[in-house]
Amino acid sequence: MYQHGRVYKILIIFLPGILFCFIIYSQEIQHYCSSENGVVGAGRKGSAEAGIQMLTRGGNSADGAAATILALSITDYGSYCIGAEVPLMFFDAKTKKVKVFSGMGTAPRDPEAIQWYYENGIPPGDIKAAAVPAVIDLVVTLLQHCGSMSFEDISQPALTLLARENEPWYPDLAVTIDKLIDAERNASGSRNKKLQAVADRFYRGDIADDLVAWYARMGGFLTKEDLALHRTHIEEPVTINYKGYQICKCGPWTQGPVLCQTLKLLEGFDLKSMGHNSALYIHTVIEALKLAMADRDRYYGDPIFVDVPLEALLSEEYCLMRRTLIDMNRAGQIPRPGDPVNMKPVIDSGKFEAWPEGTTTCVVADKLGNLVAATPSGWGNDDETGGNTGVTHGTRLISLNTAKGHPNRIEPGKRPRITLTPTIVLREGHPVMAISVAGGDLQDQTALQVLLNIIEFDMDPFRAANAPRFANYLHQDSFNPDPVRYRTVPDPPVIQINREVSTEKIEGLASKGHMIDQTEGAIGVPAIVFIDKDGMKHAATDIKTLQEVSSSE
Repeated sequence: MYQHGRVYKILIIFLPGILFCFIIYSQEIQHYCSSENGVVGAGRKGSAEAGIQMLTRGGNSADGAAATILALSITDYGSYCIGAEVPLMFFDAKTKKVKVFSGMGTAPRDPEAIQWYYENGIPPGDIKAAAVPAVIDLVVTLLQHCGSMSFEDISQPALTLLARENEPWYPDLAVTIDKLIDAERNASGSRNKKLQAVADRFYRGDIADDLVAWYARMGGFLTKEDLALHRTHIEEPVTINYKGYQICKCGPWTQGPVLCQTLKLLEGFDLKSMGHNSALYIHTVIEALKLAMADRDRYYGDPIFVDVPLEALLSEEYCLMRRTLIDMNRAGQIPRPGDPVNMKPVIDSGKFEAWPEGTTTCVVADKLGNLVAATPSGWGNDDETGGNTGVTHGTRLISLNTAKGHPNRIEPGKRPRITLTPTIVLREGHPVMAISVAGGDLQDQTALQVLLNIIEFDMDPFRAANAPRFANYLHQDSFNPDPVRYRTVPDPPVIQINREVSTEKIEGLASKGHMIDQTEGAIGVPAIVFIDKDGMKHAATDIKTLQEVSSSE
């Protein structure tokens, strides 16, 4: 069949009493697969296959994710680049533990540079908006702690892609990766020491020298010290329990805890009885998201620099109070942050009045049950690609701001509060799901709906990724560094809904005061890995997107 100029095929599966009809985009993009031996969901053509090559050669999920992350910097260039960032979560099948790898660089450490931002703002689109590049150290740290393969091994798919020389910067980046491989080959000692030589050459060696010279030439503020001091933090996840599932997220240097708080707000409602995507269901979820995102905008920041009251934000007492603010008949029209410190549902209006897409996906499961969820991002800047290094940098510092007293204000060596927010879900200690979403402020909103589709409405992963979605825009724009934060909130606020939602439901939402924008496009770009009770691994993406999946046979 034809739809919007694309070719699709229909896959019909009969089970006792049930007919499943999946429309799968077949023009060289696979949106669903399953295997006992491992699956990968990632970005454009060639990215998922990079991870599968590692699994097929005996690598684990960490090796597969590392290869995919490097390949994505080529296949998904424009949404992600190798000089940007990748927050990542890893479930270890042996220890049954989830670890968070921060994969996020910092602002420059020079106080004079920070003062320049305070006086001039954070400019989008040039090297002054770049954080310290985090991808290479993330890959090395992941391989050291969780992987089994060498940097040379996991780099081969990326080098194959670069050999096509489709872009002027491909040869330069290939040379940089070859230099890193040479560092590993020439280093002595253990595997970990050889891997460390890769990071050392990039952050403290001749590649760092080339980058610093480029920063100076382009008017950037990053220095050799900024590169040399960079390390990937390994952290414990933020976790909550919801309906027997353990939801694991990165900390409040991302927007990840928004998903946890929204689920805590929603657990007081019988969502299943409302019906999937009914007007009442959409209204309830949207209103809970508004409350959680208002708290995000007021309290989240790099916890190394600010005291984020996360335990209170996710507490039963606080979420119960906040839940009472959800009016089942009327849409909220202004952001309403609460006061978790003093346990008040809404903060006193006199306190702190400053509140007023380029990402891709990576999820991997191997035959042993190790699980990775990562959200690579960094849409690049308008300057050249790292001089002769081929290392395009992101512009993530625009996710900071210069508002006095704001927890996400730019400071020397501070991480931005980013929207990138991978998810791992466990049940009784066993891995169930890894979710990665592209879509800026929509990421946790999309992940929430995918989770609810599976947990509340018993959908399989393909249906969960392809069911119509909706989005709330009553929140601050995470990519607008305006110090007057209320100016970044849309006025009037709208909710966006896929056109597949019926007119009757749209009218029901409008009657509650929602302003609605309907769209035929994808709302958020999810990739899911799901492990069923029999150990079969499934990967799925949205047929409206270019994200692909691949499996190991």
